[in-house]
Amino acid sequence: MTSILKNRLFWPAAILVVLLVINMFTSRQFVTVQDGHLFGTLIDILRNSAPLILVGLGMTLVISTGGIDLSVGSVMAISAAVACLLIQDLDDQNSVGPVLLIIGIAIVVSMLMGLWNGALVAIIGIQPIIATLILMVAGRGIAQLITDGQIINVQSGPYATIASGFFAALPVALLIAVAATVLILLLTRRTALGLLLESVGGSPTASRLAGIGARRITIMVYVVAGGLAGLAGLIYSANIKSADSISAGNLIELDAILAVVIGGTALVGGRFSIAGTVLGAVLIQTLAVTVVAVGIPSEANLLFKAVVVVALCLFQSPTLREKVFGRLTPRTARAEVPA
Repeated sequence: MTSILKNRLFWPAAILVVLLVINMFTSRQFVTVQDGHLFGTLIDILRNSAPLILVGLGMTLVISTGGIDLSVGSVMAISAAVACLLIQDLDDQNSVGPVLLIIGIAIVVSMLMGLWNGALVAIIGIQPIIATLILMVAGRGIAQLITDGQIINVQSGPYATIASGFFAALPVALLIAVAATVLILLLTRRTALGLLLESVGGSPTASRLAGIGARRITIMVYVVAGGLAGLAGLIYSANIKSADSISAGNLIELDAILAVVIGGTALVGGRFSIAGTVLGAVLIQTLAVTVVAVGIPSEANLLFKAVVVVALCLFQSPTLREKVFGRLTPRTARAEVPA
């Protein structure tokens, strides 16, 4: 029992369960079936968590190498702007083929933004926080230039499907996030990629001396993070059927970093947890829904969120867990430390 309490993911999972139970009693429809599709508060939480999960996955890979990416929100805005601008110019916005091609183009553009970040960090040698801060500021301006400072509205059924559509009774946005999670899990835990990421994050210099292409790996994770952020931006814009360069992805980088930390990934690089990041993203979204459900005033929302996050981080602290739960361990079970 003590080992379970000491697990980094126990407290995030426990708080998530508590929040879901609260929503179960406060919401009119927690889970229901309509026209063969699942609806309700739980489904809304999972669907709305999809963009944050995607951004969090990319952020996890970047942080595992000892970096950080503050530009993911701006990349979301650029991706949405490119997609909606091209869709608006279509003669038939409901044509599946052209819409899929445009989605692919928007993701490629986002990956190029990630390539820019990776080049600045790995080749030029700029600190990750500064390199990505450049695109964080400039990227929002690029998105506004693409949209000419206007909100571009689209009426494309295939495009809206990626945010509000259903497949096999589940939201398409959730399925996209699950597919991305499974793919990254397979690549990082079933191949040597995960070990390489941890090696680069632990010591880039030692990794290079060991023959590991640290620069290539660093560039790769920024490219992947850019692509995932672009996909998140498409889901966000498809949900509102427009490209809003100002609000798209606004401050999502902070929630993504928070989800990564809640999930147990070390900010200094090295150890990372994909499952923990997904859990953290869902927890953050559930917390946002719960605040509204229990009737907390809107002006106190951020304060309430901060209190919960601080409490969660304290419970995750190794020092606190050792002081609190170490006393629960029987003296006879503790290993003797040699003098």
